[in-house]
Amino acid sequence: MTLNNKLTRAVIAVVALATTTASASADWNQFWQNLHVGYHRNNAWPAPFNEADAMNVAAPFEAMKANGWRMHNTIGHELFRPDDGALMASGNKRIYWIATQAPRARRTVFVLRGGSERETAARVAAVRNAISRIDVQGSLPDVQITEVEPHHSPGAWATKINRDWLQNLAAPRLPASSAGGTPGIANQ
Repeated sequence: MTLNNKLTRAVIAVVALATTTASASADWNQFWQNLHVGYHRNNAWPAPFNEADAMNVAAPFEAMKANGWRMHNTIGHELFRPDDGALMASGNKRIYWIATQAPRARRTVFVLRGGSERETAARVAAVRNAISRIDVQGSLPDVQITEVEPHHSPGAWATKINRDWLQNLAAPRLPASSAGGTPGIANQ
């Protein structure tokens, strides 16, 4: 019975070895391939990851730039006549600037949604009409509706802030000595 058990064990071992030899050699080659790739990846670090890191750092700033251009290119309530949604002269000037002076990638006109759908449609039609009268090189600016109202302040308030700043600005003065300790031009 011991001979039979030994023979059975030997046959099972040979069969197991024969069936796993093909997969073992494939696993062995894969192991060395992974080791080779890992070695080169570790020696190249951090170069493969720098570009992805830079893109992740720049992404929030790109979103901020897009939001800033959206605010700047929004045609708000104050640029339309309140009763019929027609553009006022300042609105035409803003649209002209957007269509001709803004960077080509930023030439989208955002129209602030009106109080009703009818008013909004009139505003969009007025903006498209103004764009069609402008001689634009390349494609015409896109017109989109937005609900985000741009931040603004009264001109008189902004002028007051600017004048107060200019009045409190220190007079320019040359330094008495240079960085090396020698007398400056103010002492000559």
